[in-house]
Amino acid sequence: MSQFDLAVLIIRVSLGFSIALHGLNKAKSIPGTSSWFSSIGMKWPKQQAILASTTEITAGALMTAGLLTAVSCIAVIALMTVAIITVHAKVGYFIFLPNGGWEYCASIIAVAGSLALLGPGKWSLDHLFDLNQSLAPVALPVGIMCAVCQLLLCWRPPSADRTS
Repeated sequence: MSQFDLAVLIIRVSLGFSIALHGLNKAKSIPGTSSWFSSIGMKWPKQQAILASTTEITAGALMTAGLLTAVSCIAVIALMTVAIITVHAKVGYFIFLPNGGWEYCASIIAVAGSLALLGPGKWSLDHLFDLNQSLAPVALPVGIMCAVCQLLLCWRPPSADRTS
């Protein structure tokens, strides 16, 4: 095994596992997650909570296995872009700020976008099944476009006068 394949495996498994666990945490309390989604202005908060947790679990598991890697990267990019826009952008850049800035989510986007470009490596199900990776070069823009579509359809940010 080459150093490249080992590095991609480490990145894929560490990011995928973390994303899947994040989704499992949301799924443990759909009512709580739904309430939080409602508080940030998401329409259909219960469906959003189910969709977000399911997407994180699925994308994380696929990424970890190296199956449909580019698609899982697109999903993660979309999720983190939505998180930045709905929650973290207004806080500032640094994650250590109260309510967490967008630094961490941007790092996840960078890693997912880079992973899509690098490919899943030889120790992956994509490689084993010789699956097409043609979405890899467009993972970042497609992920961002998916996020924009979700935000346009589902997000109505609370106005300042309604939240005070």
